[in-house]
Amino acid sequence: MQPIATEGLRVLLASSLEVEFLRPADSLAHAMELVHENHPDILIVDKGFGLHAVLDWLQAIKLGEHVPKIVVWGVSVTEAEALRFLQSGAKGIVRKTSDLSAILACLEAVAQGKTWMEDAVFRDSVRSDRYPRSELTPREQQVLVLVEQGFKNKEIAAELGIRPGTVKIHLKHIFEKTGVRGRYGLAITGLKDKGVVSLAS
Repeated sequence: MQPIATEGLRVLLASSLEVEFLRPADSLAHAMELVHENHPDILIVDKGFGLHAVLDWLQAIKLGEHVPKIVVWGVSVTEAEALRFLQSGAKGIVRKTSDLSAILACLEAVAQGKTWMEDAVFRDSVRSDRYPRSELTPREQQVLVLVEQGFKNKEIAAELGIRPGTVKIHLKHIFEKTGVRGRYGLAITGLKDKGVVSLAS
C-alpha cells in the first residue's frame, strides 16, 4: 500500500472508535506474517497486488489458525472482480476513490461482522425491487441459483440436463423479468436478497 494511502487511512481511523490502525504491510507475504503475528480483526488488501494474487492469497489465508475479515480496495473494481472477491471470502469491497465516510462505513460494518460493498460497483446491474423473483418459472429459478453460485452456462446445462442454448434463453427471460443486467448482477443481487452482502453508496 502506498505511503500516502497508509497515512490517509491512519488519520481516518483515528477518528473512529470502532477501528484502530495497526501497521502496513508492503506485500501479500508480509501481510500473511502480520496476520500470524498480530491477529488483526480486519485486514485491508490492495487490489493493486494483482487480481489472481489477491484471490490466491484469500484462499491461503482461510487455511490459517486466525482468519481476519478482509476488505479489498482498489482504484477500480469490476462486477466480476467484486463477485470473485466475495466468493473467495472478502467481507468488504471499496474503491480508493470513495469518500472518507464510505471507507469508514465499510470498515465499521465489516468490524461488526457484516459484508459491505459500494453499490456503485453494481449500480447498473442490480435490480429494482419492483421486479420480484417470484415471477420466475421453477426452471428459471434453478438457473438463477446456479448463476449465483458462479456456474458457467455449460456447467448449468450439464447440471440441469439441458442444452447450453436453452440456458441462454432462460437467462434472457431472467434478465427481462428481474430487470438485472448481466450474470454478475444476478449473482450479487442474489447475495443481497439472502442478506449475505449489504450494498451501500
